Amino acid sequence: MAGAMTGHPHITTPSSPVDGDLWVVLRAPNDVLVFEAADGLGVVGAHGVPDGVHIRVGAHAGRTLWATRIEASDDLCVPGAQFVHARQIIGALDPDQFSAFARARMLVEWHHTHRFCGACGVPTVIADGEYAAVCAACDLRSYPRISPVVIVAVTRGNQILLAQPIRAGRRMYTVLAGFVEVGESLEQTVAREIGEEVGLTVTDLAYAGSQSWPFPHALMVGFTARYASGEIVCDTTELVEAGWYSADALPELPPVGSISRTLIDAFVATHAAR
Repeated sequence: MAGAMTGHPHITTPSSPVDGDLWVVLRAPNDVLVFEAADGLGVVGAHGVPDGVHIRVGAHAGRTLWATRIEASDDLCVPGAQFVHARQIIGALDPDQFSAFARARMLVEWHHTHRFCGACGVPTVIADGEYAAVCAACDLRSYPRISPVVIVAVTRGNQILLAQPIRAGRRMYTVLAGFVEVGESLEQTVAREIGEEVGLTVTDLAYAGSQSWPFPHALMVGFTARYASGEIVCDTTELVEAGWYSADALPELPPVGSISRTLIDAFVATHAAR
């Protein structure tokens, strides 16, 4: 399904979707309803979506896109669709679809975790015309959270540094990444993360792109860097192992469509013929 999101999206409560609108239907904790012909951005008759808060994400491919969240115990049967883990659809979505899906999932996560005021505990209401959960008692406004993460492709000559994260749950190797901590610049985060996770220092840091990453609300900021010094010493609380790999002898990689894979593929494109 082609076509970027357009328009100024907002939340309406109560919502007023109609048949023919597009939906991202999420099921707690991490499932998404996948449609045979639409890869997670599908058509559900408005009558087929459970009651609840429906978030108007914006316009996608010339149609209104909505998102909603159901509980694991909710019974929802849509012909030609099934629930799969959200990460399984990454490689099936083109950039416009992934952007729409990311916004939808992040907004649903935001609403679910901001139903009550973080300062006084009073139930919030959704502001008209913007993404803001407003406390009726103290007027605190809570906006969707975005957590910056640096992700870095470190090279040494014709080799790239890849590591197997413990959290991956399978034997997959990727470039290093880490959340920006309070008070840090992106550059400081890169130096700290690489030093902490593998004991190396790097140089020639260069921006390489970014990607919204809705697991649950990250903004991945991509960099390339060159090895400067040190020997690999893994932080075993984060990594199973790490090593240097050439373009023609790579281990199992992240899915196509992720910024980690984009960084690795860019390295391969530059070095495969050497």
